[in-house]
Amino acid sequence: MEIGHKIMGEGAGRVLMLHGWLGDQRIFEPMIDSLNLESFTYAFMDYRGYGSSNELRGAYTMEEIAGDAFALAEKLGWDWFFVVGHCMGGMVAQHMLADDPDRVRAAVLITPVPACGVRFDEETWALFHGAADEPMNRAAIVDYSTGTRLSATWLDAISARSVASTTREAFAGYLEAWTRTDFSARMQGVSARMKVLVGEFDPAITPQLMNETILAWNARAEMEILPNCGHYPTLEAPVYLATVMERYLDGE
Repeated sequence: MEIGHKIMGEGAGRVLMLHGWLGDQRIFEPMIDSLNLESFTYAFMDYRGYGSSNELRGAYTMEEIAGDAFALAEKLGWDWFFVVGHCMGGMVAQHMLADDPDRVRAAVLITPVPACGVRFDEETWALFHGAADEPMNRAAIVDYSTGTRLSATWLDAISARSVASTTREAFAGYLEAWTRTDFSARMQGVSARMKVLVGEFDPAITPQLMNETILAWNARAEMEILPNCGHYPTLEAPVYLATVMERYLDGE
């Protein structure tokens, strides 16, 4: 089995890109024109049940994604690399740092789910759980998580892309994983370079939450607030995000 992925660039800096829960690796496409493909080589991976890995079934856990990511890096001959993870992918990046901090040289976490997971009240859980079958729930989640400020046309398009790029089984399975997995105890002893990026209008992944979790666990983690975006800076502010990301990785 080979996990689906796309390679771009020929640079010495190796970067593994991990998407979030809502859709596949195409969420990074708006950033591509802003990426320095001479200095970096990017590997955009699709999780089991998503995008180019649509036909691959699995347990749909954070541990499994991390294992698939390390296997991809091994196939590419990467003895060290950087990890960039968005949302659920940010949680996977933390798992990878706990698994092998020597191989993962540094990480950029974009509006990341912390290693302790997320606990929802009953109403919020119903909204997220129902999103596996109801596209309108997906649009409502994106609307809320971007600060209820963007067009309905865009929300519908993102929802439709999400439905088209995910299997129901994987989408539902990963929801259980990123909400209910807790490996925060493992992060307490990890001392790794980490850049945490939080969207200005994200009501859920807030600076306060990051200070209480990721930054509290790791003294080498640093945070920056991205202006004019919510939970999806890859789509809302792609040029600025790519600039901030590469400046940090270039310093590494």
